[in-house]
Amino acid sequence: MITDPQGTVLALFLIFCRIGGCVLVMPGFSSARVPQVLRVFMAGALSLSVLPVLWDTVYPAVHTSSATYIGFIFSESLIGAMYGMLARLYTLGLQFAASILAMMIGYSQPSAQDVFEDTSESALSGFVTFAGMMILFMMDFHHIVFRALIDSYTSMPFGGMMQMRSTLISFTDTLSNTTYIMLRLASPFVIYGLLFNIAIGFINKLAPQIPVYFISTPYLLLGGLFLFYFSVAALISQFGQSFATVFIGR
Repeated sequence: MITDPQGTVLALFLIFCRIGGCVLVMPGFSSARVPQVLRVFMAGALSLSVLPVLWDTVYPAVHTSSATYIGFIFSESLIGAMYGMLARLYTLGLQFAASILAMMIGYSQPSAQDVFEDTSESALSGFVTFAGMMILFMMDFHHIVFRALIDSYTSMPFGGMMQMRSTLISFTDTLSNTTYIMLRLASPFVIYGLLFNIAIGFINKLAPQIPVYFISTPYLLLGGLFLFYFSVAALISQFGQSFATVFIGR
């Protein structure tokens, strides 16, 4: 039996603020294709499920802390949004790598709708982004994020303000590691595009009367798709395996 209904609701809502802030910006869950009501229900269900685990941490602070309840809501939402944004930066890196990939092989025309957002992108980059997100969900990346969010009640105690310096360090480290990984994944296509265009430039100098642009584009696209066929499995696999190394420890 609940002896303090008001305190229980207040504690539950504060847990909901941290988890809801994470779900608000977390990749996949924050997609424009996911209805907002579904996100609210999902965050509420997660908050109810972890309330018994965090009861001894959250409930006493609601009554004994000197901070105001509005301050609790603000700080908890910021902490949750930070953890969700760290995961989102990694998936945005895949979109960056997919755009480089499509551009290097001459397949950069925005002829398709983004799978997750209301924007246009090339069909190839949309395919890579969708495959990467599917692999992350198959590898239960959301479990890693939610586990880190629960552990954050130890590293970022309940009721305290977010450490801005450590937060900025986490963001910069995530951006640095993500950029390095994505450039490494897209490097075969970057090298291919540079070598192909250098070779075409030499051919144009040797025979300027030949319209090399119209002749070279089909070969650039054909070779790029051939390279993509043999490397897409390794690209998506390394993307999924590298998520834990970038996110864990933040």
